Amino acid sequence: MIRPHHFHSNPETRGDNAYQRDSVGDVSALARAEFDAVVATLRSHGVTVHDFDDTSTETPDSVFPNNWFSTHAGGHVAIYPMYAANRRRERRWDVIDLLKTRYRVQDVIDYSGLEHDGLALEGTGAMVLDHIGRVAYVARSHRADPVLLERFCTNFNFEPIAFDAADAEGKAVYHTNVLMAIGTSCALVGLDMISDPTRRAMVHDRLTETGRDVIALTPHQIGEFAGNAIELEGKDGLILALSARALAALTPDQIRRIRASAEIVPLDIPTIETAGGSVRCMIAGLHLSRRT
Repeated sequence: MIRPHHFHSNPETRGDNAYQRDSVGDVSALARAEFDAVVATLRSHGVTVHDFDDTSTETPDSVFPNNWFSTHAGGHVAIYPMYAANRRRERRWDVIDLLKTRYRVQDVIDYSGLEHDGLALEGTGAMVLDHIGRVAYVARSHRADPVLLERFCTNFNFEPIAFDAADAEGKAVYHTNVLMAIGTSCALVGLDMISDPTRRAMVHDRLTETGRDVIALTPHQIGEFAGNAIELEGKDGLILALSARALAALTPDQIRRIRASAEIVPLDIPTIETAGGSVRCMIAGLHLSRRT
């Protein structure tokens, strides 16, 4: 996780992120306080958190590191090309060096040079990865190039399932992780926002094949970031981390179904959410084995 020091709504991403709102005044201190509260809450539940301070004044979205790198079982790390020019400055090798020091890293595959060819694949924002079914779910956008998606899936052994998705106003969903979150035993998905009924049914069926309870979210709930959640391993079992705003949008039945497999941990981040992302975007998950 990256602690923001110059956070504000990014003008370079405002054009295609329908969930983004303009910042009013200097909100960086508010965002930093929200970030520190999130880290403290996650650690109190036994989640291992490696937090870094942002070192640049030109990276307003640095609090969302899941877009520029991901880690994978077997010791694999991927570095991704970003669509917005100022987001490319978020990549930093001290983060990768820590992973190599603390965890067993076998290789680092760096796709970022493909930005020069106009290609982008924004990590686990553009892709929602099912590590059990080995499927990469992708809402089509210019932040998820199809050629690069195929290359990633070949390198990391995932099957790509791409689809078109749009909000109630017909605007394309900019990142897949706004639309869906996949846990071990349940998945939160804005199924109605997947345009093609055949692809919608395919997404539902592939998730249920692995025994998951598929919880359908409404477009309104997606707009409240209910799909931007992440399952983490805590000291007492699995937790589902999501924002307080997202939890407030869920129905009692949906909450009951989630709690059947994970403890719900709500996190209050209203300032950070003005940038168009929520809890899932703030966390680059670790799937690596610790060094002894």
